[in-house]
Amino acid sequence: MSEPTKVAVIYYSSTGTVYELAKSIVEGAEKAGAEVRLRKVAELAPAEAIAANAGWASHAAETQDVPVASGEDILWADAVILGSPTRFGNVASQLKQFLDTLGPLWAQGLLADKVYSGFTATSTKHGGQESTLLALYNTIHHFGGIVVAPGYTDPVKFADGNPYGTSHVAGQGDLPVDDTAREAGAYQGRRVVRIATAVKAGLAASAG
Repeated sequence: MSEPTKVAVIYYSSTGTVYELAKSIVEGAEKAGAEVRLRKVAELAPAEAIAANAGWASHAAETQDVPVASGEDILWADAVILGSPTRFGNVASQLKQFLDTLGPLWAQGLLADKVYSGFTATSTKHGGQESTLLALYNTIHHFGGIVVAPGYTDPVKFADGNPYGTSHVAGQGDLPVDDTAREAGAYQGRRVVRIATAVKAGLAASAG
């Protein structure tokens, strides 16, 4: 038997919404037969800022045992699914900083030919979900990565309405991740595994 497709789900979440989406994506990928690593990126905000926000502090404590992402997680993976809340229509600085540290790997061509996908959350409707994912995918194009968005390829995507990736409107933290977003996340995980498995097999065949 061939080894399972390897998926790294790498995210930033301040108060937990993106983390909840990440868990649904992990569940979908694992059910599709993948070996999955869940990783958070390093926090950049000062401890006093986190402590001043009850939701932020609570989530930081809840996820203190989630391993911090490194470039090795990217090298290990056949597919990478990246999650971030929106910050003025763009990815959060914490995830962007992690991506910026990958320059040496990019320079060696080690980020290319992998499957990548993204997910996000906003406080308001039309608050930058699509622009955040499109901005994220700009980086993937520079990597030479293969963007696999969910598109409208499953009925759940007509319910969640975002072809670029799973997303959720969280309000001010008072709108928990709902069943539609969880189902969309699980579907995205399954779709990424299916495409990444095919890409992996095709690359192996062409190399052989």
